[in-house]
Amino acid sequence: MSDIQFTIDGKECTAGKGQTIVDAARENGVYIPTLCNYQGMKPAGTCRMCTVKVGGRTMAACTTPAAPGMVVESNTPEIEDMRKAIVEMLFVEGNHMCPTCEKSGNCELQALGYRYTMMVPRFPYLWPVRDVDASSPKIYLDRNRCVQCLRCVRGIVTADGKHVFGLVKRGNKTIIDIDGELAAGLSEEQAKKAMDQCPVGAILRKEVGFTVPIGKRKYDTKPIGSSL
Repeated sequence: MSDIQFTIDGKECTAGKGQTIVDAARENGVYIPTLCNYQGMKPAGTCRMCTVKVGGRTMAACTTPAAPGMVVESNTPEIEDMRKAIVEMLFVEGNHMCPTCEKSGNCELQALGYRYTMMVPRFPYLWPVRDVDASSPKIYLDRNRCVQCLRCVRGIVTADGKHVFGLVKRGNKTIIDIDGELAAGLSEEQAKKAMDQCPVGAILRKEVGFTVPIGKRKYDTKPIGSSL
């Protein structure tokens, strides 16, 4: 694999041919925040948290391959405020009751809220009316917390290639739905994978809750992005 030389905020970085900016940044010790992106999964570019500037143009770093001589701007006040605005929009367009959510402390959206010191969002809360699908034997689907990152749609697939989750409806009425028959056949391992791949608390396992105490959750001691 040939190495590509490029820079992120002035730091010299290398990437393999076809490697995205996000993946290359991670390997070069540079954190670019993401929500819809998940290692090992084909990028979708849906959330735009990884927005960067290349040649003065904004683009999603998770779907843009690094190129020779590319100059990437990431940690600038303008871009960081853009990312903070995305976090705020995701909070106000859903119903995120963090103190009562089992994913609290392990939630990537919540961790990004802390990273960007979100206090009072600049947008009004919408308080949408959304339901909870508890029909599956092993998992809940709580659409109040869903940010439509599509990780579940892309990542939870049966052995014969059928998607357990999918999108239904259009525009601002689009929601994640679950195939009841396929969900009924989820193994414990698949149910755990569905919950773990969800960056928020939209997918939770039944009869297994609050197993990790406060103080030992993923982001209790280390803020998101601090591992790089």
